[in-house]
Amino acid sequence: MSIIAEIKNRRAIRDYAQRDVEDEKIKKLLEAATWAPNDRMREPWSFYVIKGEAKKRYVILATQYLQERFPTKPHLIDSSLKVLKTTPVHIVVTADMVPGDEDASSDNEYAVCCAIYSMWLAARELGLGLVWRTRGVGLVHDERMYEFIGSPENKKIIGNLFIGYPDNEALKKIKVPARTSFEEKTVWL
Repeated sequence: MSIIAEIKNRRAIRDYAQRDVEDEKIKKLLEAATWAPNDRMREPWSFYVIKGEAKKRYVILATQYLQERFPTKPHLIDSSLKVLKTTPVHIVVTADMVPGDEDASSDNEYAVCCAIYSMWLAARELGLGLVWRTRGVGLVHDERMYEFIGSPENKKIIGNLFIGYPDNEALKKIKVPARTSFEEKTVWL
């Protein structure tokens, strides 16, 4: 396996086969996250796994949120809810916030981003697809998601990961995204 090839081949997978993700694979994703680099070994991440009955409650919450946010766009609501309902497992990932220490809090957010990316790459090895949602149906910026996961104190939601086995027909349609060359984004000093 080439790490660089894996990085280049990583894609956001939004369409999943109707198949549950085994708890053992979820645990492997979570373990991969814990090996992410983090300042002063604070290990500032927490994970909230949503599946089964919790997923049903999440769909109700997301329905209310989407209907409030997009009252004149029923097609957007329906398509968002379809994605939510067909995603086998969701993992909400938070970063520890350090009251009175903005620098440490920022460092913790960066570490959690690295943890999420580690999970994304591990998902490929496990035959899983993943998309990191920060807006819309992910409810990352909505207070109701904090309440849903138990209103943890001094935590900031960094992402809601949608995870499942990729739908093979949808995989065939994924386009290779164009990327700006690093040469256009780099200044050698």
